[in-house]
Amino acid sequence: MKKYFLIIVIFVVISLLGFSIIPKNPFYNINWSIMSALIIGLAMLAFFWNFEKQGVSSKEVALIATMTTLAAVSRVPFAIIMSFQPMTFIVMITGYVFGVQTGFMVGALAALVSNFFLGQGPWTPWQMFCWGMAGVISALLGNKKKEFAFTKFIILAACWGFIHGWTMNLWHWVSFVFPLTLKTFLATYIASFPFDTLHSLGNVIFSLLFGKTFYTILQRFKNKIIVVPLDNNADIV
Repeated sequence: MKKYFLIIVIFVVISLLGFSIIPKNPFYNINWSIMSALIIGLAMLAFFWNFEKQGVSSKEVALIATMTTLAAVSRVPFAIIMSFQPMTFIVMITGYVFGVQTGFMVGALAALVSNFFLGQGPWTPWQMFCWGMAGVISALLGNKKKEFAFTKFIILAACWGFIHGWTMNLWHWVSFVFPLTLKTFLATYIASFPFDTLHSLGNVIFSLLFGKTFYTILQRFKNKIIVVPLDNNADIV
Protein backbone atom coordinates (compact mmCIF):
# COMPACT_ATOMS: atom_id res chain seq x y z
CA MET A 1 0.00 0.00 0.00
CA LYS A 2 1.09 3.57 -0.51
CA LYS A 3 2.42 5.76 2.25
CA TYR A 4 -0.64 7.98 2.03
CA PHE A 5 -2.91 5.15 3.15
CA LEU A 6 -3.44 6.63 6.60
CA ILE A 7 -4.28 10.09 5.27
CA ILE A 8 -6.87 8.58 2.93
CA VAL A 9 -8.41 6.58 5.80
CA ILE A 10 -8.73 9.71 7.94
CA PHE A 11 -10.30 11.60 5.04
CA VAL A 12 -12.83 8.81 4.48
CA VAL A 13 -13.71 8.72 8.19
CA ILE A 14 -14.32 12.46 8.35
CA SER A 15 -16.33 12.39 5.11
CA LEU A 16 -18.56 9.54 6.29
CA LEU A 17 -19.06 11.20 9.66
CA GLY A 18 -20.28 14.21 7.73
CA PHE A 19 -22.89 11.99 6.06
CA SER A 20 -23.98 10.73 9.47
CA ILE A 21 -25.61 14.06 10.32
CA ILE A 22 -27.61 14.15 7.09
CA PRO A 23 -30.88 12.19 7.45
CA LYS A 24 -32.15 9.82 4.78
CA ASN A 25 -28.77 8.89 3.33
CA PRO A 26 -27.17 5.41 3.07
CA PHE A 27 -24.79 6.07 5.98
CA TYR A 28 -27.24 7.59 8.46
CA ASN A 29 -28.11 4.39 10.37
CA ILE A 30 -24.58 3.00 10.60
CA ASN A 31 -23.31 2.30 14.11
CA TRP A 32 -20.62 4.95 13.98
CA SER A 33 -19.14 4.00 17.35
CA ILE A 34 -18.19 0.55 16.07
CA MET A 35 -17.35 1.70 12.55
CA SER A 36 -15.02 4.46 13.71
CA ALA A 37 -13.29 2.13 16.17
CA LEU A 38 -12.65 -0.38 13.38
CA ILE A 39 -11.19 2.23 11.06
CA ILE A 40 -9.02 3.73 13.81
CA GLY A 41 -7.85 0.21 14.66
CA LEU A 42 -6.91 -0.49 11.04
CA ALA A 43 -5.04 2.79 10.81
CA MET A 44 -2.97 1.95 13.91
CA LEU A 45 -2.42 -1.59 12.66
CA ALA A 46 -0.79 -0.10 9.56
CA PHE A 47 1.81 1.62 11.72
CA PHE A 48 2.47 -1.41 13.91
CA TRP A 49 2.75 -3.61 10.82
CA ASN A 50 5.27 -1.25 9.28
CA PHE A 51 7.26 -1.27 12.52
CA GLU A 52 7.36 -5.07 12.52
CA LYS A 53 8.52 -5.15 8.89
CA GLN A 54 11.55 -2.95 9.57
CA GLY A 55 14.88 -4.12 10.90
CA VAL A 56 14.74 -2.43 14.29
CA SER A 57 17.90 -2.59 16.39
CA SER A 58 17.98 -3.26 20.13
CA LYS A 59 19.05 0.35 20.69
CA GLU A 60 16.01 1.62 18.85
CA VAL A 61 13.73 -0.68 20.86
CA ALA A 62 15.37 0.57 24.06
CA LEU A 63 14.84 4.16 22.92
CA ILE A 64 11.14 3.59 22.24
CA ALA A 65 10.70 1.82 25.57
CA THR A 66 12.47 4.60 27.46
CA MET A 67 10.57 7.47 25.87
CA THR A 68 7.29 5.58 26.18
CA THR A 69 7.88 5.07 29.89
CA LEU A 70 8.87 8.70 30.42
CA ALA A 71 5.82 9.98 28.55
CA ALA A 72 3.41 7.60 30.32
CA VAL A 73 4.79 8.31 33.80
CA SER A 74 4.70 12.06 33.19
CA ARG A 75 0.96 11.92 32.49
CA VAL A 76 -0.10 10.14 35.69
CA PRO A 77 0.71 12.84 38.32
CA PHE A 78 -1.07 15.49 36.24
CA ALA A 79 -4.32 13.51 36.02
CA ILE A 80 -5.85 15.74 38.72
CA ILE A 81 -5.53 18.69 36.31
CA MET A 82 -7.78 17.78 33.41
CA SER A 83 -5.97 17.92 30.04
CA PHE A 84 -2.87 19.64 31.47
CA GLN A 85 0.08 17.25 31.20
CA PRO A 86 3.57 16.99 29.64
CA MET A 87 2.95 13.74 27.78
CA THR A 88 1.97 15.41 24.52
CA PHE A 89 5.13 17.50 24.53
CA ILE A 90 7.35 14.45 25.17
CA VAL A 91 5.69 12.51 22.34
CA MET A 92 6.03 15.46 19.97
CA ILE A 93 9.69 16.16 20.69
CA THR A 94 10.45 12.45 20.31
CA GLY A 95 8.77 12.34 16.92
CA TYR A 96 10.46 15.59 15.90
CA VAL A 97 13.93 14.17 16.54
CA PHE A 98 13.57 10.47 15.70
CA GLY A 99 10.97 10.38 12.93
CA VAL A 100 7.46 9.27 12.10
CA GLN A 101 7.50 5.64 13.15
CA THR A 102 9.26 6.27 16.48
CA GLY A 103 6.97 9.20 17.23
CA PHE A 104 3.86 7.15 16.55
CA MET A 105 5.03 4.14 18.55
CA VAL A 106 5.94 6.27 21.58
CA GLY A 107 2.65 8.19 21.46
CA ALA A 108 0.42 5.14 21.00
CA LEU A 109 2.21 2.98 23.57
CA ALA A 110 2.42 5.80 26.12
CA ALA A 111 -1.35 6.24 25.94
CA LEU A 112 -1.85 2.51 26.43
CA VAL A 113 0.59 2.25 29.34
CA SER A 114 -0.63 5.35 31.17
CA ASN A 115 -4.21 4.10 30.95
CA PHE A 116 -3.25 1.08 33.05
CA PHE A 117 -3.00 3.62 35.87
CA LEU A 118 -5.71 6.06 34.79
CA GLY A 119 -8.25 3.59 33.39
CA GLN A 120 -8.67 1.58 30.20
CA GLY A 121 -11.85 1.79 28.17
CA PRO A 122 -13.29 2.26 24.68
CA TRP A 123 -11.51 5.61 24.58
CA THR A 124 -8.05 3.97 24.68
CA PRO A 125 -7.70 3.21 20.92
CA TRP A 126 -8.66 6.79 20.11
CA GLN A 127 -6.17 8.17 22.62
CA MET A 128 -3.49 5.89 21.21
CA PHE A 129 -4.27 7.17 17.73
CA CYS A 130 -4.32 10.84 18.79
CA TRP A 131 -1.04 10.75 20.68
CA GLY A 132 0.51 8.60 17.98
CA MET A 133 -0.43 11.17 15.37
CA ALA A 134 1.08 13.91 17.55
CA GLY A 135 4.40 12.13 17.08
CA VAL A 136 3.78 11.71 13.35
CA ILE A 137 2.94 15.36 12.64
CA SER A 138 5.89 16.56 14.72
CA ALA A 139 8.17 14.23 12.77
CA LEU A 140 6.96 15.75 9.52
CA LEU A 141 7.78 19.21 10.91
CA GLY A 142 11.29 18.12 11.89
CA ASN A 143 12.00 16.11 8.75
CA LYS A 144 15.50 16.90 7.40
CA LYS A 145 15.86 20.05 9.53
CA LYS A 146 19.38 20.56 10.86
CA GLU A 147 18.31 22.96 13.60
CA PHE A 148 15.43 23.02 16.04
CA ALA A 149 12.51 25.01 14.58
CA PHE A 150 11.55 26.16 18.05
CA THR A 151 8.87 28.70 17.14
CA LYS A 152 7.17 26.39 14.67
CA PHE A 153 7.28 23.56 17.19
CA ILE A 154 5.55 25.72 19.82
CA ILE A 155 2.87 26.76 17.34
CA LEU A 156 2.28 23.13 16.40
CA ALA A 157 2.14 22.15 20.08
CA ALA A 158 -0.47 24.83 20.70
CA CYS A 159 -2.53 23.69 17.72
CA TRP A 160 -2.26 20.04 18.69
CA GLY A 161 -4.00 20.65 22.00
CA PHE A 162 -7.12 21.49 20.01
CA ILE A 163 -6.62 18.89 17.29
CA HIS A 164 -6.31 16.16 19.94
CA GLY A 165 -9.50 17.33 21.62
CA TRP A 166 -11.41 17.65 18.36
CA THR A 167 -10.45 14.12 17.36
CA MET A 168 -11.52 12.70 20.72
CA ASN A 169 -14.77 14.65 20.37
CA LEU A 170 -15.61 12.58 17.29
CA TRP A 171 -15.41 9.42 19.38
CA HIS A 172 -17.53 10.95 22.15
CA TRP A 173 -20.08 12.29 19.69
CA VAL A 174 -20.63 9.07 17.74
CA SER A 175 -20.58 6.91 20.89
CA PHE A 176 -22.61 8.82 23.47
CA VAL A 177 -24.61 11.55 21.75
CA PHE A 178 -28.00 11.04 20.15
CA PRO A 179 -29.19 12.06 17.65
CA LEU A 180 -26.16 12.71 15.47
CA THR A 181 -27.06 16.12 14.17
CA LEU A 182 -25.15 19.28 13.39
CA LYS A 183 -26.57 20.82 16.56
CA THR A 184 -25.30 18.05 18.84
CA PHE A 185 -22.00 18.05 16.96
CA LEU A 186 -21.43 21.75 17.63
CA ALA A 187 -22.59 21.40 21.25
CA THR A 188 -20.05 18.64 21.84
CA TYR A 189 -17.21 20.73 20.50
CA ILE A 190 -18.25 23.86 22.39
CA ALA A 191 -18.39 21.90 25.67
CA SER A 192 -14.82 20.64 25.17
CA PHE A 193 -13.32 24.05 24.41
CA PRO A 194 -12.05 24.81 27.97
CA PHE A 195 -10.34 21.41 28.21
CA ASP A 196 -8.79 21.74 24.75
CA THR A 197 -7.54 25.22 25.64
CA LEU A 198 -5.92 23.90 28.82
CA HIS A 199 -4.29 21.09 26.85
CA SER A 200 -2.96 23.57 24.32
CA LEU A 201 -1.69 25.87 27.07
CA GLY A 202 0.09 22.96 28.76
CA ASN A 203 1.79 21.99 25.51
CA VAL A 204 3.09 25.53 25.06
CA ILE A 205 4.32 25.83 28.66
CA PHE A 206 6.19 22.52 28.62
CA SER A 207 7.64 23.30 25.19
CA LEU A 208 8.90 26.67 26.37
CA LEU A 209 10.38 25.22 29.56
CA PHE A 210 11.92 22.02 28.24
CA GLY A 211 11.81 22.13 24.43
CA LYS A 212 15.40 23.17 23.72
CA THR A 213 16.82 21.00 26.51
CA PHE A 214 14.99 17.87 25.36
CA TYR A 215 15.92 18.54 21.74
CA THR A 216 19.62 18.88 22.59
CA ILE A 217 19.68 15.72 24.71
CA LEU A 218 17.73 13.61 22.23
CA GLN A 219 19.69 14.89 19.25
CA ARG A 220 22.96 14.11 21.03
CA PHE A 221 21.71 10.62 21.82
CA LYS A 222 20.58 10.13 18.24
CA ASN A 223 23.99 11.15 16.92
CA LYS A 224 25.80 9.01 19.46
CA ILE A 225 24.07 5.78 18.54
CA ILE A 226 23.88 6.80 14.87
CA VAL A 227 20.14 6.20 14.68
CA VAL A 228 18.68 6.57 11.24
CA PRO A 229 15.02 7.64 11.61
CA LEU A 230 12.91 4.53 11.17
CA ASP A 231 10.60 6.07 8.68
CA ASN A 232 11.24 9.56 7.38
CA ASN A 233 11.41 8.11 3.88
CA ALA A 234 9.46 4.94 4.53
CA ASP A 235 5.99 3.95 3.51
CA ILE A 236 3.40 3.74 6.27
CA VAL A 237 2.62 0.17 5.30
